[in-house]
Amino acid sequence: MHRSRTTTPCCCPGGTVNPDKLRLDKAAVAFVRDFVDSGKPVAAICHGPWTLVEAGVVSGRTLTSYASIRTDLRNAGADVVDQEVATDGNLITSRSPDDLPAFCAAVVETLTRSGQAASSVASY
Repeated sequence: MHRSRTTTPCCCPGGTVNPDKLRLDKAAVAFVRDFVDSGKPVAAICHGPWTLVEAGVVSGRTLTSYASIRTDLRNAGADVVDQEVATDGNLITSRSPDDLPAFCAAVVETLTRSGQAASSVASY
């Protein structure tokens, strides 16, 4: 199993195609699962939480997403809210590009709280 060795956070991309392809990639799903399990920050926007569902890490967590995948999140055991950003432990989720200012602020706040520099944000 792949272990994430970086100290930077993981950002699951939005859109429909990228998350749909990522959730079919066993290595990517394992990477995200390991990242979440490590306690490192994981951010997902729009359809990005699909990868979190596939990784089996949403049950009992409060998340938000693009409206069309909220049923998938609920079916996987997440508590789904309709707000700009939902932060639950190391998971940061957001609904759409319209919410980017709030999403980015939540990511920076999480990195600041965890002692990581905001400039260390990396997308995977």
